[in-house]
Amino acid sequence: MAIAKIKKRFFDVEMPVINKQTQLQAYEVKELENRFIKYDLTRLLKGKSMLLTLKVKIENNEAIGIPKKIVLMPYFLRRMVRKGTNYIEDSFSAACKDAEVRIKPFLITRRKVSRAVRNALRKKAKEELLNYVKDKTSDELFDEILKNQMQKPLSLKLKKIYPLALCEIRVLEVKN
Repeated sequence: MAIAKIKKRFFDVEMPVINKQTQLQAYEVKELENRFIKYDLTRLLKGKSMLLTLKVKIENNEAIGIPKKIVLMPYFLRRMVRKGTNYIEDSFSAACKDAEVRIKPFLITRRKVSRAVRNALRKKAKEELLNYVKDKTSDELFDEILKNQMQKPLSLKLKKIYPLALCEIRVLEVKN
């Protein structure tokens, strides 16, 4: 008696945060549950090297990628930091409407600045981001980072302390 062999197939996975589709290989759709996808956004963001990590959820036999983490690639940051500038980084947790998120802002000044100025920039960035995040959902935050709607207003507020060459969110990660 011959046993029928099951072949692996490709299943479409919808990624609503970037309005794209990708395919994952499995025997059946239910196997894709809780799988992670790493998606490179470099071409989408015109050279700003970002890596998006999505977790697959199955909703009525459809695979949907929910964003879990977005990371600005280290080689992009290394290219941006020039001789004669300072960089400021920070890491903190913030509560948004539906989850706890870890935010790591990355700021580059135009020239070398004193430690007091760097400290003031770091504290102001943290305060502004905590206020900004508390009334948004995690999906809105990922969307706004991709569209630069979080970084631009932050840069304009921090400009009053010291003008920045670069103001980015290096990491945004959803912690349950």
